[in-house]
Amino acid sequence: MSEPVAAQPPALPTFLTWTIVLTTVLLGLGVTVGNDLRLVGLLAFLPGIVAGLGTVRQTVFVASWVFGATIASVLYFPDPRRSDSTFMIVLTLLLCFAAVYVCHRRTARDREMMRLRITATAMQREILAPLPQRTAEAVVGGVYEPMHEDKLVGGDVYDVVASPYGTRVLIGDVQGKGLPAIGTAFGIIGAFREAAYREPELGGVVDALESAVVRHNVFAARSGRDERYATALILHLDADRRPGVAAINCGHLPPILLGRTGGPRVVEFPDNGLPLGMSDLARRPRAPSEFELLPGESLLLYTDGLTEARASSGEFYPTERAVRTAEHLTPDQVPEALRDDLRLFSDGGQVDDIAILSLSRAMQAE
Repeated sequence: MSEPVAAQPPALPTFLTWTIVLTTVLLGLGVTVGNDLRLVGLLAFLPGIVAGLGTVRQTVFVASWVFGATIASVLYFPDPRRSDSTFMIVLTLLLCFAAVYVCHRRTARDREMMRLRITATAMQREILAPLPQRTAEAVVGGVYEPMHEDKLVGGDVYDVVASPYGTRVLIGDVQGKGLPAIGTAFGIIGAFREAAYREPELGGVVDALESAVVRHNVFAARSGRDERYATALILHLDADRRPGVAAINCGHLPPILLGRTGGPRVVEFPDNGLPLGMSDLARRPRAPSEFELLPGESLLLYTDGLTEARASSGEFYPTERAVRTAEHLTPDQVPEALRDDLRLFSDGGQVDDIAILSLSRAMQAE
């Protein structure tokens, strides 16, 4: 995830060149048509354009140039109607002062926004762990790209916790977009980090996530905001390095097992479960399923930002294409390869947050 970078204004020589060229053209046309004062008066709008693009220094320079050119034109081509000349000079002066003032306010606001974005970046990096993550039992790599470039965190969530009982991994997707979805995502991550370390059973971890979403929805309802639910997949790798992986699926997309003899396959669950925040509708408590993850194999975990990406023809990104792309790659190569292939498929367009993780067993120490 990259640091926010402020947009750089055009260099001063660029403004100088265009200002001189435009002044020369207008003066030349004025001499040709004999209406120089009116044409030179058009320069009065140039500082306003620069105020929206450049720095205060650049705006002051262009404003001074324009005002000087206007004075020189009035003195060199005197107008019989002195009042018109005076009006033109006063109007140009006022527009130049206004442009400098507007530019000063804009640049001050831009600096403040940049400070806020840098602060938000630091806060958000405390929420989402950088990838890859390594524990005694697992290696988790991946890519995470929010839909909005000015946000480092969206509605998709992930986390990896090394607990006394083994490694717990979370990937999820909060319903909806915008700040309300981000608020729910933060609540889920906070609950997961606490419960994943505290709870000996995976079911207890999921119950804590369910409670976090329910509490968030109660607060949202009191505040007049919409309630949210979230799909999630929670996995557990035992500290004793048993080959089995325990998982509870709360309505999330099933993982894809890579590297196994016979080719990739989708991991099927007896019950895909209901999303977090909807346990009241369930007929029985969520229970973990177990499947094997052997050394040399990996799990591909992802959100619907991958499967619901569209090509220009309207076609959704097919899971089969993701499998073909990932099939012969090492686990650490898979997430970026899928991200690049997704961009190619959708012509660079992105309509949802994207989280793609690759989970494999850590190599035992010699």
